[in-house]
Amino acid sequence: MTAPRRAPVVAGEDPPAHRPAGSLARGIWSIELGPEEAGWSFTGLRVGELLPGGSVGFETGPDEAIVLPLTGAFRVDCGPGTFALAGRAGPFDGPTDFVYIPPGRRVTIATETGGRLAVPSARAVGGGAAHHVPASAVPIELRGAGPASREVRNFAIPGVLDAERLIACEVLTPGGNWSSYPPHKHDEAGPSESELEEIYYYEVAAGPNGAGLAYQRVYGTPDRPIDVLAEVRTGDLVLIPHGWHGPSMALPGYDLYYLNVMAGPGPERAWRIVDDPAHAWVRTTWPSQPTDPRLPFGRSAGGHP
Repeated sequence: MTAPRRAPVVAGEDPPAHRPAGSLARGIWSIELGPEEAGWSFTGLRVGELLPGGSVGFETGPDEAIVLPLTGAFRVDCGPGTFALAGRAGPFDGPTDFVYIPPGRRVTIATETGGRLAVPSARAVGGGAAHHVPASAVPIELRGAGPASREVRNFAIPGVLDAERLIACEVLTPGGNWSSYPPHKHDEAGPSESELEEIYYYEVAAGPNGAGLAYQRVYGTPDRPIDVLAEVRTGDLVLIPHGWHGPSMALPGYDLYYLNVMAGPGPERAWRIVDDPAHAWVRTTWPSQPTDPRLPFGRSAGGHP
């Protein structure tokens, strides 16, 4: 039997940034992380799996939340309002529909077929009205070029989803490519940068001999040190309270999916980043390189490109 992996204790981290699969499990939730346990103020995430005919309930409390199918279809009752989610076969099979839910709701999620779901959340005051967003409304962006090509599904960013603080997107990286690159940060408020806490949740496509793996880099500034180089597998999290993050490295042969969840204290819900000046020049090389032809994933799903 393989021993469970422990998150390394790294200088500048308290609590640790890397949370291996299973380290945050509670009940049906394989991940249940609130702002308090993360050591910050706003951003949270649940991930869980329901068997056919199963259901789970929870209170949103002071958080706004999204119910996002990873695999399978679900029914979401967040009274007032019940929503049917068509879902998808898996995160590499195209975007999914989802439900946004404001604070102060009792939520019940049920499934006839079984499946896995993510519930990204953010501490909020009011939020918007509960509503369903179809997969056809999710913008798909092909970002980068060459070996830095990746697909970004901007399902819950400003200008796409009406929310108070919560920002989220899905990123898919073909095996052998680097994403979250050039390294960037968003930990200071200003005209070119937002102050945002961020969660990375990973799923790695399996190979013929078992589960795949990837790597995540996070590093800080002299004033705010953090130093992470984590081997990540399906079900792992990396928490980014501050600092430069990237690249996210997909090993050859293993496609990489990650869900980004962000929120912060600013009065404006905005996602502004600055690149590490040492590596920002890489962007200037993209116009001369083709986009990876393996993108986008899920070409036949729901008529998406």
